[in-house]
Amino acid sequence: MTQKSRSCPPLRGLVLSVSLLVLSACATNPALERSRAAFADGDRTAAFILLKGEVAKDPGNHELRAYYLRQRELLASERLAAADRARAAGRTEEAARLYAEVLQIDSESPRARIGAAELAADARRTARLNEAEAAIGKDDAAAERAVRAVLVEQPSNARARQLLRTLDERADAKAAPVVEALGGAMAKPVTLEFREAPLRIVFEALARASGLNFVFDRDVRADSKVTLFVRNSSVDEVLKLITTTQQLERKLLNTNSVLIYPANAAKQKEYLDLVTRSFYLANADAKQALAMVRQLVKTKDVFIDEKLNMLAIKDTPEAVRLAERVLATLDIAEPEVMLEVEVLEIGRNKLSDLGVEFPNEVGYGLIQSGLATTTIVNGVTQTTTSPGGALAAGVVNLRNTGSMVPYVSNPAAILKLRNEDGDTSLLANPRIRVKNREKAKIHIGEKLPVFTTTSTANVGVSASVSYLDVGLKLDVEPSVTLEDEVVIKVALEVSSIVKEVPGPSSSLAYQIGTRSAATTLRLADGETQVLAGLISDEERSSARRLPGLGDIPGLGRLFSAQRDSAVKTEVVLLITPRIVRNVIAPPTTRADQPAGTESSVGKRQLRLGPTAPNSLGLHGGARTPPGAGNREPVREAPVQEEAPAAEAAPAPEAAPAQEAAPAGTREGAAEVTPVAPAAPGAAAAEPAAAPPAGDGTPPPERVERSD
Repeated sequence: MTQKSRSCPPLRGLVLSVSLLVLSACATNPALERSRAAFADGDRTAAFILLKGEVAKDPGNHELRAYYLRQRELLASERLAAADRARAAGRTEEAARLYAEVLQIDSESPRARIGAAELAADARRTARLNEAEAAIGKDDAAAERAVRAVLVEQPSNARARQLLRTLDERADAKAAPVVEALGGAMAKPVTLEFREAPLRIVFEALARASGLNFVFDRDVRADSKVTLFVRNSSVDEVLKLITTTQQLERKLLNTNSVLIYPANAAKQKEYLDLVTRSFYLANADAKQALAMVRQLVKTKDVFIDEKLNMLAIKDTPEAVRLAERVLATLDIAEPEVMLEVEVLEIGRNKLSDLGVEFPNEVGYGLIQSGLATTTIVNGVTQTTTSPGGALAAGVVNLRNTGSMVPYVSNPAAILKLRNEDGDTSLLANPRIRVKNREKAKIHIGEKLPVFTTTSTANVGVSASVSYLDVGLKLDVEPSVTLEDEVVIKVALEVSSIVKEVPGPSSSLAYQIGTRSAATTLRLADGETQVLAGLISDEERSSARRLPGLGDIPGLGRLFSAQRDSAVKTEVVLLITPRIVRNVIAPPTTRADQPAGTESSVGKRQLRLGPTAPNSLGLHGGARTPPGAGNREPVREAPVQEEAPAAEAAPAPEAAPAQEAAPAGTREGAAEVTPVAPAAPGAAAAEPAAAPPAGDGTPPPERVERSD
């Protein structure tokens, strides 16, 4: 009795443990149930806060934590999508609020952090674009710099692209290039007339007229001669003209100082400033961009990163700007087209199999009796008897002809009553999106296995399997044109199994029937083209008759079997292209883009501003060549034609300049006159347009010699 009472507590404990284990297995997660109920109530934000608190209380609950992570991802994704839409629509306050909510849900969300930072960048870019828009018409160069700075940060900025297009149109409309900003000195109009004057004297006169300081490299030839006649042209234009014709280059040192140095390779390496620029390409391939920059811009220092699809170049600022323009024409999104294809295969088959099928042979031979076969397996004798009645194979007992009997196949006659009529249709309606000049394939059907056996000596037989496509195959290659039309190369093939062909070693092959068509179409956007006529029409007729009896008119049908079959199929293809995106030209694309010269890539064109007609002359005379004696100086007709204009619009300030010219003129210098922009009529009243003397001899102070 005592022993029984001692054995009960262990048994009771075991039962209690099992009961608790069962109850714990059947019990649900209360925190998870509370969270799910809170989300079911509709207030997802409050439910998420509750769920977050439950996870903090029980961090070891893996099921609860997995549910928390899923809900956090869903809430964050919804608010991020709404924030991106608000940002794209310009609702910055709403977008900032949504990004802040995402950071409250997931403080480590990279998209929310980037979005909030982009909002601040958008505000900065908007302010810069506002300044650029206000500067258009006042300072186009500053406006263009601001717009290009925005495009460097955000190449897809639509407003910046539109402003850049406006600036390019204004640049095309101008007769002269934009003058570099050096205060007002470079834009100041001057009139210069020199014949065979030393280079230093010309620059000294230009310095007095413009207020600029010129610093010369030691290798600049001081004995170079300059012949120059310009009127009402800006200092920038004149300076560029002189440096280009004298094979010189200039470098801006500060707001009023310019360095002049020879335009040779050694000096350019020493003085020419280089800049680096990285282009992150969105659509173009980095290798194509590299080839384009080397071919058009002649840049040697180029690096590409194929993983980032980035191109970095080092060259002069003019060459970098040219590279930016040419890359903008290459880095555009490729056109895409959505092809709506509808393939319809219509089939109709008829089969008629009527009549009496008689045996096709009658025999006379020996009937083989039943054979008994005895075998002994493990000491047990087994006897097997095959049924008799079969004709002995290849053996006739001539001494016992009584056993030879006539025979026919069993059954002796078959009455066939079969008539079939069927219609089939196969419809496939795939929609596929294809990039421009890329191939797309559509296959609707099945793959048939084809086994191939290979026998190798001393190894054995090995088998391999290959698959054969059977069904409908469609290959298309669209090409989108700028006229919103699509050129499509279409190749259609419809194949089916005709029959199975047995091969050696129990192999099996298939006889495939194929219908194919290939063509090139040009369709407008949304136009549907029907390709039909792939018809297969097969008719067969066969009859099995008893000789003689089957040929009797009328009664012959009783002694024959007629089989007629007709199979007709047609494939119809309907294809409709819908352009998703066509070529969008970049804002910098113009008919003709200045590219500089072969030696100075990207530099501005060499040109002068507009000058009034007949406003330039040689002051009535020309340099007298040696040995000419007292021959009358050469005079130009335009000088005499300007006399009426000078009388009609006299300039009072012209007289002092005309009197001071001989006293302050060095060898070869004719006139240095800074002028303000004037009307064409007033321009004719300058001293250079003074008429010659009445006797045909030019005034003495207008005759220059520079030996």
